[in-house]
Amino acid sequence: MQNFLIDAYDWLRALHVVSVIFWMAGMAYLPRLFVYHRESEVGSDKSETFKVMERRLLRGIINPAMIATFVFGILMLVAVPDWLSQPWMHAKLFLILLMSALHGFFARWRKQFERDERPYTSRFFRIVNEGPPTLVIFIVILVIVKPF
Repeated sequence: MQNFLIDAYDWLRALHVVSVIFWMAGMAYLPRLFVYHRESEVGSDKSETFKVMERRLLRGIINPAMIATFVFGILMLVAVPDWLSQPWMHAKLFLILLMSALHGFFARWRKQFERDERPYTSRFFRIVNEGPPTLVIFIVILVIVKPF
């Protein structure tokens, strides 16, 4: 199987990058929807529209893209297992763990909005909105530059 994965490596990498792009696009947009949702009135048409948008974004794009990202990433690691001994890969995997935790928080907050609960301010969600792009910057640097 490893030989097949090595032969298909360029395809795996391309599909991994595409999956990451979709995952990160959704992760950048969802907290922005939370900002607008938080500022809408509970029970309003606007609030109900945000519920639909958030649910469709998470379930239709973000979740499948994250799963695809993990599948193609794991397959690449199976093809090149030596990367698991590299310090840059350890740092990248740690940052991916943080991104996945943030994804989990986003899913939790979406469910709270679905129930018309609003435990955080729109300012909080504006700050949280900076998390995914910041993590992506460091992940890309680790993968391309391999500083250690």
